[in-house]
Amino acid sequence: MDKKATSILIVEDVKTVREMLEITLKFKGYDVHVACDGADALMKLGQIKPAIIITDILMPNMDGFALVHQIRRLPRLRDVPVVFLSATYTNLEDFDFAEKIGADRYLKKPYDVDDLLLCVDEILNRDRSQAEPMQDSEFKTRHIERLQQKVAHKAELISRMRRLLNTLSPEQQIQFGAILNQEIEERDAVNAELAAAQQALQG
Repeated sequence: MDKKATSILIVEDVKTVREMLEITLKFKGYDVHVACDGADALMKLGQIKPAIIITDILMPNMDGFALVHQIRRLPRLRDVPVVFLSATYTNLEDFDFAEKIGADRYLKKPYDVDDLLLCVDEILNRDRSQAEPMQDSEFKTRHIERLQQKVAHKAELISRMRRLLNTLSPEQQIQFGAILNQEIEERDAVNAELAAAQQALQG
C-alpha cells in the first residue's frame, strides 16, 4: 500500500487531540485531512473521498454517531471505513449502536498509538462489505436513547463527585474540581446534542 496515496480524514473537536493524531499519521506517511466536527467533516467529504475516517463521537454541531449515519446514506461514501475514538461513549450499548450504524472499529481514549496504527493498517488491507444503512427514523430514535442514557449517567456521576468534593482537603478539591468541571462540560455538550436530536425528530 502506498501510504502517500492513502488519505485519512480525522474528525475531532479538541485541537490538541486532533493535532496529535494528524502528526502521528503524517509521520507514518499518510495524506491527512482534518475536520473539527461532524458538520465540518461532511463539507470536507464533499471534496474528498478518504480511504478511512477516524472520528470522535462527542462533538458540537454534529456528533460522530450522526456523522456516520449520514455517511452511510451517501452511495459515494458508503464503503469508507470508520474508526470511532471516544472517552465518553464506552459501554456495550454504545459499541452495539456504533456497529449497527456502520462503524468498523471502536477504540477508547486515551488510545495507544501502536493500537491505532495497527487498526488503521488492518482496515486498509482488508475487504469491506457494505451493509444497508439504518433507517432514518430508527437512527433518530436510538440516537436519542443513547444521548438520554449518557446525560443520566453524567448527572449521577456529577452528583456523586459533588458529594465527595466536600470531604476532600483544599488541595485535593482543586484537582478534583478540575475533573468535575470536565464532566459538567461533557454533560452540557451531550445535553445540547440531545436537544438538537429531539428537535430533528419532531421536524
